[in-house]
Amino acid sequence: MLRFQALGRLTVTNDLGDCTPTAPMARRVLAQLLLCSNNIVMLDAIIDELWGDKPPKSAVPTAQTYIYQLRRQFEPWVPEGTVEQVLATCGTGYMLRVDPDQLDLAAFLRLSKQGRTALAAGDPAAAARLLRQALDLWSGPALADVTAGPSIQAHVVHLTEQRAHTVELRIQADAMLGRHRELVGELKAMLLTHPLNEWYHAQLIKALASSGRRNESLVAYQHLRRTLSAELGLEPSGVLRELHQEVLAGRDSWSDWGVSGGPSRSSSPGSHRPAESTGMDRGSPRGDPRPRRCRPTCCAGAGRRRRPGCAR
Repeated sequence: MLRFQALGRLTVTNDLGDCTPTAPMARRVLAQLLLCSNNIVMLDAIIDELWGDKPPKSAVPTAQTYIYQLRRQFEPWVPEGTVEQVLATCGTGYMLRVDPDQLDLAAFLRLSKQGRTALAAGDPAAAARLLRQALDLWSGPALADVTAGPSIQAHVVHLTEQRAHTVELRIQADAMLGRHRELVGELKAMLLTHPLNEWYHAQLIKALASSGRRNESLVAYQHLRRTLSAELGLEPSGVLRELHQEVLAGRDSWSDWGVSGGPSRSSSPGSHRPAESTGMDRGSPRGDPRPRRCRPTCCAGAGRRRRPGCAR
């Protein structure tokens, strides 16, 4: 069985080892098909992804050649005679049919959704476990070794935001479970690469105070204040100032605060609006033979006029 990984380097493996395509352009086509798996990717969209506004005259047959190369790569590892069903021609487009357990991206979307649901239901233990499993699927930036055109780049940006939101929810779940000491080191490390992220600063301030390190918590707030002033000419937000007063007064009402950083009286756990899922999790319902199209902006050529020629 073929297994695809997109949350890190693009890889394709089978029961015997690695069978990842090596040709850069074929890899880009595969990445686009995976991001829109179980949805039709128009040939025009593939051409836009590969060459943008300056496609060669041979763009149509060249793009078709990349599809042919992918089919040849997959053919030894799928049931005999089924490769054109796995990578199917659909009118003037193509669809890569992938089961949920074949693609790490599909597993990430499923687990992160289950984690959000558990957190909203008041089960932080289950939420922390599911969200950690979702994050463990990442081995680096999405499609880290694929040259990205506009379609792939849009998906990568979206996935990066989904990953960041999943991290936030997992931190919230761990905090609800009283894992404050474990969070301190993680949050300090995260702030080295996100020094202006007020949400991370707020979680660090709360984790330090909840660990009995009130003085360090106050120092962390002052560090944030100096950083914002020096870099942006701003003061901390009202939520951060309120949190500072809570620490000064020795109170810990933040234990009831939601992921957005504010008091839970205006939001329930996990109410931070989840990122919209990619086209990955919008495939046809089981038993519905009609494929659904991925977003027009990523799979239909972004409004460009149709080029002559059909998919083969």
